[in-house]
Amino acid sequence: MFRVRGVPLFYFPYFYKSLEKQPRRSGFLTPSFGNSSRFGQMLGFGYYWAINRSYDLTYRPQYFTARGLANHVEFRGKPRKGSDFDFTLFGVNDKGLLLSDGRRIKQGGYSLRFDGKSDLGKGWRAQGTMNYLSAFIFRQAFTQSFNEAIFSEVNSVGFVEKQWRGNNVQVVFSRSQNFQTTEPGDSITVRKLPQFEYTRRDTQIWKKIPVWVSMESTAGLVRRNQPLFQTRQYVERADFAPRISTAFRYAGFSLVPSFGLRETYWGSSRLDGRVSGENTRRSARDMNVELVMPSFSRVFEKSPKWLGGGKMKHVIEPRASFRYVDGISDFSRIIRFDDTELMTNTKELEVSLTNRLYLKRGGTTQELLSWQVWQRRYFDPTFGGSVIEGQRNVNQSTVDFSGYSFLDGRRHYSPVASSVRMQPLPGAGVEWRLDYDPLRGNVTNSSFTLDGRVNQWFMSAGHTQVDSSKVLSPQNNQFRGLLGWGADNRRGWNAAFNAIYDYRVGVLQFANTQITYNTDCCGFSVQYRRFSFGTRNENQFRMAFSIANLGSFGTLRRQERFF
Repeated sequence: MFRVRGVPLFYFPYFYKSLEKQPRRSGFLTPSFGNSSRFGQMLGFGYYWAINRSYDLTYRPQYFTARGLANHVEFRGKPRKGSDFDFTLFGVNDKGLLLSDGRRIKQGGYSLRFDGKSDLGKGWRAQGTMNYLSAFIFRQAFTQSFNEAIFSEVNSVGFVEKQWRGNNVQVVFSRSQNFQTTEPGDSITVRKLPQFEYTRRDTQIWKKIPVWVSMESTAGLVRRNQPLFQTRQYVERADFAPRISTAFRYAGFSLVPSFGLRETYWGSSRLDGRVSGENTRRSARDMNVELVMPSFSRVFEKSPKWLGGGKMKHVIEPRASFRYVDGISDFSRIIRFDDTELMTNTKELEVSLTNRLYLKRGGTTQELLSWQVWQRRYFDPTFGGSVIEGQRNVNQSTVDFSGYSFLDGRRHYSPVASSVRMQPLPGAGVEWRLDYDPLRGNVTNSSFTLDGRVNQWFMSAGHTQVDSSKVLSPQNNQFRGLLGWGADNRRGWNAAFNAIYDYRVGVLQFANTQITYNTDCCGFSVQYRRFSFGTRNENQFRMAFSIANLGSFGTLRRQERFF
């Protein structure tokens, strides 16, 4: 009889505890019970099958009274030394979401994931991750993770590679699918099947001469498929990009020039917005010059008392770089598969200024604050005629500068980007990134994050806002917060709450509250979760009872807990 504070909880007529170094034994898993406003009553159990020393299989069925049967299968194995894999299948035979008028909306489907790696010998290794999602609406309806529910991409990649003395050879198979909406078929899929890649990292030709040579090259078959636009099954693509660079240093100044060629061939192209079987070629020349100027610094003998009063050092680091690309005559004919196609003609100058504060605490020196500000000047405002007025334009220069689009017409300069990172106290960190666009006269995007822990208290807060042109990106204004007290194995009471609120639509999209009480042998957790986004409007109540060295009972999984 198992008792907690004298209260009998479980009766075990038979109990087995293996003393083997790595015990593996087949058997039924603990059942789970729960309730959801969207799924109804939830009842689940599982069976673990230790097939042999190298393989096992777990099957977890779960029945939702309002939706139907969900199945979760995981098959793992280690066929030989240096090789292992993990295959997971999750699917729901959905009866449909019951609407107020009596109709049902089917949201069922399935997802697959495979992870594996193997040491092939003689320096060769293979590794891959395969993901497949039958429908985006299935992920939004049945996933238990908020981040996964709003992530619209499904990526798969596998490769065989070998590295030796600065060389890297890869054979890559990949598939990337981006769901635009929850409507069936409304997605963009890009496939590489296969692609051969060779990379040579910077190598000094002669030890006495500061000249380095590098190269990147790819060749393979690619395909793009989306509504109203698709290439043929296999489009040939080859890309060859050697580069030579050197460095000069004098009186604290460093000048790093480099020159590269890039030859690219495609077996298909675009013509008047449609796919053409006519091949196309790109011959580009790329020159880059980076100037690193001497830094300015000053040492302060004492810092403010709240920082500890130790020595503090202020450093200013100015930098500048110039890039020139030419030879790309018809950017509109190139079909986009990945960042290989984003190269355009450009003449641009980037200047940046970085401020750093270093603080000495207890005999150690750490970076207290860094603040970098940078901007680019474009001497070719149309990027070789590739810019189309009134629509979002994405090229290599804009992607390298910022993760947010800003090019919807001719531009002579980029937004002013600012990035601040600070660690004012041990265990606390602040980061703030924003872009100010002088052309529009406002902050186009801002992302702020604060994290910290003091004794048993921990917190995290973040705010993201996008206020750009509707042509460039949708408006966004979201806040996320986390506040908690306790730790994973702390005895007594532990509690935490986090939430994500969308100011733009005035909706609390996700909220999660958990209370846990731990003793020296076991713990009891209760969690309330709230989903409100897309087609999902759901309340969940979950609980778990954990016994040390035995297991966990209930519907609250380990990966979904705060503690």
